[in-house]
Amino acid sequence: MIHYKTSEEVQKIKESADILAKAHGEVAKHVKVGVKTSYLDKIAEEFIRDHQAVPSFKGYNGFPASLCISVNEVVVHGFPSSYELKDGDIISVDCGVFHQGFHSDSAYTYPIGEVSTPVLNLLKATRDSLYLGIEQAIFGNRIGDIGHAIQKFVESKGYTVVRELVGHGLGKNLHEAPEVPNYGKRGSGPLLKAGMVIAIEPMINLGTRNIVQERDGWTIRTADRKPSAHYEHTVAIFEDRTEVLTSHKYIEESFKF
Repeated sequence: MIHYKTSEEVQKIKESADILAKAHGEVAKHVKVGVKTSYLDKIAEEFIRDHQAVPSFKGYNGFPASLCISVNEVVVHGFPSSYELKDGDIISVDCGVFHQGFHSDSAYTYPIGEVSTPVLNLLKATRDSLYLGIEQAIFGNRIGDIGHAIQKFVESKGYTVVRELVGHGLGKNLHEAPEVPNYGKRGSGPLLKAGMVIAIEPMINLGTRNIVQERDGWTIRTADRKPSAHYEHTVAIFEDRTEVLTSHKYIEESFKF
């Protein structure tokens, strides 16, 4: 069942999303060669709790951290650890915030140091595809319009779309209906109506679209171990507009590529 939000509830999600955006910005200041991914997780958790909020991911179905940090061929759900970032790595930092009874969710993939041109192009295309998907997330369209826009764009550039993992609705729960695939047919899927809040999150691979799950039960990586990129925003649908509730602006103030 899709839970439609009132304007007051959307405002609460927006306030959660503002804390989330600023937490991402704090993390971005420390994303560089030699930094342990566990340190980035510590930065995020402290910032979120200092702002009277709770990390959405920590403890979610047993997940042990506040951030999902996914390095290189890891698509999503990577654990922060003692791993030190290396020149040429890419890392997806995915974070959620629970505040005033509502969740927000967003992600950003960073290039570390000198990243190869093919991988940098993958990141740029994945980020661009997120905004193409958002352009289709308007009142009266359908979920399939979002996925179609993302899929058409990235596949035209030779990349592949992960099928087993998708975006989602969110609100009082971190994951709600509807699912928001990053592939699909125009005009298919649930109708986009006022009050829907969804997370759009393209997960795009340089090589095969096939994935495998590691033995930890969480970490998802590409089957061919080629890099994967991931960007995400939480958006709200209104009759007259779509509002992006999360933001990458604090990231991009200190980290540009």
